[in-house]
Amino acid sequence: MPRIGIIGGSGLYKIEGIKDVKEISVTTPFGKPSGKFILGALEGREVVFVPRHDVGHRIPPSHINYRANIFGMKKLGVERIISVTACGSLKEEFRPLDFVAVDQFVDRTNYARDMSFFSEGIVAHIEFSHPVCEELRGLLYDAGKSLNLNVHNGGTYVNMEGPAFSTLAESKLYRSWGMDVIGMTNFAEAKLAREAEICYATLAAVTDYDCWHPQHASVTIDMIIKNLNKNVENAKRILCTVIKNLKAQRSCNCQDALKYAIITDRKVIPAKIKKDLKIIIGKYL
Repeated sequence: MPRIGIIGGSGLYKIEGIKDVKEISVTTPFGKPSGKFILGALEGREVVFVPRHDVGHRIPPSHINYRANIFGMKKLGVERIISVTACGSLKEEFRPLDFVAVDQFVDRTNYARDMSFFSEGIVAHIEFSHPVCEELRGLLYDAGKSLNLNVHNGGTYVNMEGPAFSTLAESKLYRSWGMDVIGMTNFAEAKLAREAEICYATLAAVTDYDCWHPQHASVTIDMIIKNLNKNVENAKRILCTVIKNLKAQRSCNCQDALKYAIITDRKVIPAKIKKDLKIIIGKYL
């Protein structure tokens, strides 16, 4: 049965209850992942876990090797990834300690990150109008509701560069655009997962009101971690519920995202690229 990937964000560096735990170091053509991958069983299913900032939170958002993390998941047989992430709220109704089953992204990282496996020698244009797997996202929302948690069905996540938090002017700008939540990491993961034909969904845990709210005018890491720690157990409960209810076979289009995306003539793709990307593009060559 295909494995389920979990990427942990701030505050989620391990998941209690995983049985038969093994730590595995994975090599990739794109360098080292954030850390060792944790393999084990959760709710009777094989899972692969990696903390995106590494244990101890040593890697800032701009320096995470997103390509290596997603490639490592693919190499370990992962077909679905659930990302748990802290975020700031840009709307009154998205309150701290709420969850959001994100359905859209806007990227504001100014292309400063490597977020494609097709950067040289081969070109692929994936369809990305709906950047998360709706099937998996729906399960996250349903799980939250079944547990009587405050979870929002959809929301747009604006991905800022960081590592500093927003200026007041930026926060007001994003609100004027109609953005719902703000974070620093998930857009690159979503794009790379689609290229790798892995289902991807974000469970965003609201920790603060960014800096636009008149009663919450400053954001501190202490505030964020305090609120995230309050919600981390609920995040784990949602994860366990989703994993328990996931069907073995996928019925979404994520699994065929590259079917018509590779535009490069197969004859001119360098042999090294074919070798490096075999686990991603092999079935199309």
